[in-house]
Parts: sequence; structure tokens; C-alpha cells
Amino acid sequence: MIGVIAAIDTEEQEVTVQFEGRSVTYDYADINELALAFAVTIHKAQGSEYPVVILPVFMQHYLMLSRNLIYTGLTRAKRLAIVVGTTKAIGLVVRQVKDQQRYTYLQERLRLMTLATTG
Repeated sequence: MIGVIAAIDTEEQEVTVQFEGRSVTYDYADINELALAFAVTIHKAQGSEYPVVILPVFMQHYLMLSRNLIYTGLTRAKRLAIVVGTTKAIGLVVRQVKDQQRYTYLQERLRLMTLATTG
């Protein structure tokens, strides 16, 4: 979850962080539970919204470029989405649909769990 530092109390040695309208106070001893973030991956941003999203789209990461991924990134923006990149990379994204089958073996694992619990 992404938060914003709202207050730092040096006397009480506490940091207050706002998480989507909810304040959480951390003691200096627990500050290692927080990580500074200047950028967030699309995967980490799933389920969150931001006022502004700046989405870099470059060929250096062409293996990850897909329409689904860019759609997810763009839909994180509440008010403004900015796409930065080359025409070639953006064109590739628009044409690229990667609905690949995922090999998680979930069905097999569930079957084995059912067998284990039913004897």
C-alpha cells in the first residue's frame, strides 16, 4: 500500500503516514517497516489509484510490453495519464496482446490437496 508521510514528531520519535485517508503512526524503532517509493511498478500499483500516472514505454523492455499491461497502468490514473516513449514502442504495445497460458499447476495442486485431506 502506498502512503504519504504526514508528520514527523522528533520529541515522541514517531512518524505518521496517511494511507488512503487512514493515519498510521510508527515509532522510530519500527520505521524499517516503511520503504521509500519514488516510482511504483504497474504490478505493485494494481488495485490502487493515483491522481497522476506517468507511464514510460520504451523498447529496452520490449519483452514486457503488452496491451494488457499498459491498460492496467493507464487505468490507475484518476485525473491524468501521461505516456512517455518512442512511437515504435507505443505502436508495439497497441498491437501486442499477450494472453498467454500460465503454468501454475494450480489444478494439480488442488487435486493433490483434496486427495491428501480425503485419504
